Amino acid sequence: MPPLMKLSAITLDCPDPLALAAFYQQATGLEPHPKSDAEFAGLNGEHGLSIGFQRVANYRPPSWPDQNVPQQLHLCFAVDNLDEAEVRLLELGAGKPDHQPHERRWRVLTDPAGHPFCLVPRD
Repeated sequence: MPPLMKLSAITLDCPDPLALAAFYQQATGLEPHPKSDAEFAGLNGEHGLSIGFQRVANYRPPSWPDQNVPQQLHLCFAVDNLDEAEVRLLELGAGKPDHQPHERRWRVLTDPAGHPFCLVPRD
């Protein structure tokens, strides 16, 4: 039996969709969706999977690792070299929380809107 659903998009709340889309576009190389605007921006991903960014009034970023404002989800990105990827992403505007549970195995960074994401070694 074929699957009932196929994942087509992951959408993140944020205060500035175009700025957050630009960060992820520089970090991933994905192409901007041609209909992106100040309320909703998107990046066209591989195999039809896209990443979206939607404006939310009074946005509050997740507070990781504590849960005063839960992260609710996070993205993981495979990279060839953890150290090199971390340096480049920090240059692009990512943040690095003090709490790094397994820094030799993966890195936790935050995007410019505060969403945590992980860098993991590419297999």
